[in-house]
Amino acid sequence: MITQILQRMNRRERILAGAVALVVFFLANLFLWSWLFRAAGDSRVEVVKRKQKHAEQTVLLRETDLWTNRDKWLREHQPAFHGASDASALLDQLKQVASKYSVLIENPSIGPSAGTGNYQSVSVSIETKSQWPPLVHFLYDVQAPDGFMVFESAN
Repeated sequence: MITQILQRMNRRERILAGAVALVVFFLANLFLWSWLFRAAGDSRVEVVKRKQKHAEQTVLLRETDLWTNRDKWLREHQPAFHGASDASALLDQLKQVASKYSVLIENPSIGPSAGTGNYQSVSVSIETKSQWPPLVHFLYDVQAPDGFMVFESAN
């Protein structure tokens, strides 16, 4: 059938049909190869991401005992939240540690408590007056890891 069509065409029509077929073939190949290279590139990126995720998971699995022990330690040592009275208990605790190092606490105020599903926090604002060494010791004692207290800002 194609041969019959080509026989009916003159030389100029055959050259034009060949050129159109060549352009269509070139565009189809261009589309196909660009799609293949894009898919191969995306696959390489996906492989790298999965290797990174696998490496992270391997490290976490290797350190399972460490994280289990840390979780156990947190559950044993983290203080329970009893409500708004914890803020006044925190203020009393700060005053006790401050008196130990002769740090004068001025303008104490209890702020609002906030929390999420993972934690509950109480807020206390204080102003202090002291020499630097006692203040550093006060901050060090208050922010000990098992105290679960953090100074969010200091001026």
